[in-house]
Amino acid sequence: MSWRRLQAVMVKELRQMRRDRITLAMIVAIPVMQLLLFGYAINTNLRDLTAGVADQANTAGSRALVMDIVATTVVTPTLAAETPQQLMEAMRRGEISIGIVIPPDFERRRVEGRERVQILVDGSDNAVQSAAAQLAQMPLDAGIRTTGPAAERAISVVAFYNPERRSAVNIVPGLIGVILTMTMVLFTGVAIVRERERGNMELLIATPVSSAELMIGKVLPYVAIGLIQTSVVLALGLWLFEVPLNGSVLHVYIAAMLLIVANLTLGLLISTRAQSQFQAMQMTFFIFLPSILLSGFMFPFAGMPRVVQWLAEVLPLTHFLRLIRGVMLRGASLWELWVDVLALVAFTAVMMTLAISRFRKRLD
Repeated sequence: MSWRRLQAVMVKELRQMRRDRITLAMIVAIPVMQLLLFGYAINTNLRDLTAGVADQANTAGSRALVMDIVATTVVTPTLAAETPQQLMEAMRRGEISIGIVIPPDFERRRVEGRERVQILVDGSDNAVQSAAAQLAQMPLDAGIRTTGPAAERAISVVAFYNPERRSAVNIVPGLIGVILTMTMVLFTGVAIVRERERGNMELLIATPVSSAELMIGKVLPYVAIGLIQTSVVLALGLWLFEVPLNGSVLHVYIAAMLLIVANLTLGLLISTRAQSQFQAMQMTFFIFLPSILLSGFMFPFAGMPRVVQWLAEVLPLTHFLRLIRGVMLRGASLWELWVDVLALVAFTAVMMTLAISRFRKRLD
């Protein structure tokens, strides 16, 4: 063992690392990002859940009851409905997470000590169910603060789409998006870099293939791979975990294709920036980590600060989770979830445009 030779190798490695600006940035950026995400962005205590209110009694007591519920900061009323059916339709479209129903005979029920408010919950998100259960146990004014058996009957919680609160029902649809995000971005992230490292770029330069043709040609084969992955996860989820499929199978595949294309174009943009396959893998990890943490797959979206929610809206996985859970669990159609469909289409268009504009058929 020679210390001089060992020192020479160490110096060489440090100098090479110094020239690799992306690696140097990742050394600092990854721990900082994890610290900020786990310390600031992720919060399991849900607040400001979108709620609809159907106050069929419309009395001073019922209005005071609604104000007491809002004062808990667990829910934020965004919809005024006349019937519980309207709340159910809004919940199916993903417009609200919780519905508050006050019956017409509210005052009589309050005097008799019977159940006088019903909370409808979107059970496709287990975290929302937990927040609703806590809300039902909170002491409220306006005739709700009682003791004994009457207190147990004051508020009833009705969970839809996953009343058994099975984790697989919530996780399996989201896993489709997580797997597609990880594999599709990585596959295309190394696509252009691999051409350079293998010496194939010289052949591409000599051909009349345009930048747009090359980029689109790189994307299309992986679309089929992504659909195969979707089929595997979907089939296993239905067979092994008995995850319901309440919506259209066609809409499930359309939503998956939107995410696949969005992730592939993001991977292409990464490949135009990375100088090696290792750099492409680093940048892919840098994208994948916030996607899985901020999209609502692992931690409740409603518990994040408003600024972080705005950042999460840029991630394709956030919109796909809303689509896939809406279609599979709530039986909604893509036309009812058109905002998230449009977001994925816009993301794809922007990423593809940037990738094509950054790519040049040259060796330097």
